[in-house]
Amino acid sequence: MNVRSAECGVRSGRANSRALLRIPHSAFHTCLVLAVAGCGGSDGPRVTVTIPAGASLDAAVDSLAANHVIEHAAAFRLYARLRGLAGSLKSGVYLLQQDESWSDVVAALERGRGVEQRFTVREGLRLAEVADLARAQLKIPRDSFLAAAEDSVLLVSVGLPAEVPSAEGYLFPTTYLLPLRIGARELVRVMTHQFTQQWSPEWQARLDSLHFSRHELVTLASIVEAEVRYDPDRPFVSAVYHNRLKRGMRLEADPTVSYAYGRRLKRVWEKNLAVRSPYNTYLHTGLPPGPIGQPGRAGLVAALYPADVPFLYFVAQPDGKHIFSSTYAEHLAAIQRVKQLQRAARASLRPGREPPTPRR
Repeated sequence: MNVRSAECGVRSGRANSRALLRIPHSAFHTCLVLAVAGCGGSDGPRVTVTIPAGASLDAAVDSLAANHVIEHAAAFRLYARLRGLAGSLKSGVYLLQQDESWSDVVAALERGRGVEQRFTVREGLRLAEVADLARAQLKIPRDSFLAAAEDSVLLVSVGLPAEVPSAEGYLFPTTYLLPLRIGARELVRVMTHQFTQQWSPEWQARLDSLHFSRHELVTLASIVEAEVRYDPDRPFVSAVYHNRLKRGMRLEADPTVSYAYGRRLKRVWEKNLAVRSPYNTYLHTGLPPGPIGQPGRAGLVAALYPADVPFLYFVAQPDGKHIFSSTYAEHLAAIQRVKQLQRAARASLRPGREPPTPRR
């Protein structure tokens, strides 16, 4: 059959028009749907589409349309039924191209091209550590992932602020179900898209009241994430940093010193505090230039909504919980208390191993 939809850019002659008049309506509808199936290209952006187990064909078509894999959902639904997809639809996580040809979409959903693999990123991991994880679990070359995460064109296309140098802070930590053989750029898109999905609309108004940009907020959230081992401490740690920022005090956050070294330090010593870097918050007031890891939703919420307390200092106890203080005298007393706890616990440590000196 030579007649195809004008939308596909294929001509139809007068003779073919006469032939159409002789085709019964139902047959014409079927032929038209089959003709349109050739529409779509293979050069659109790739998107991840999840078809849950037990999903109906209608639900699958809705998901495909929402992700712009197909246009004209009603016509595609008829085409898919004619191809028998309703009885052979396989669930999974699919990596498809926007405006992909209908025949390719149906073939993918029939053969289960979306066999998935799990990829878990925990809160606080740095960009380089996510790259190592992607190499180990997904076989994505480390350099390829880092290059994609630093590609300014890609970052702008996924909605990140134009001034960010990399996706650091925006690779949302969670467990992903990903297609096999996913590429570096697709993984960055998926993870940053998940960050965008987690960002609640009401948070923008909260940013305005705090006089923070989103990038500044993510930066602060990443520091809070790096500091906290005991979840209930998050809003109080956040409050300390908010209070220090308001007073023009240096944040003096050990995790920023470790980040300045480009590797995780097992322990931050006094000598480390002099490292020359804009990320060293012992030397520079205000926030560092950008995030120092990937904050989770709890870290973002804590940074947005700090506890209403006057604390300016905190020190970590051996169990990971913090003691918070409003004055420096209280802080010094808290440090002495922590030292006592450390001395009590020292007997259980291996010979030659000393607990870190509390600071802040």
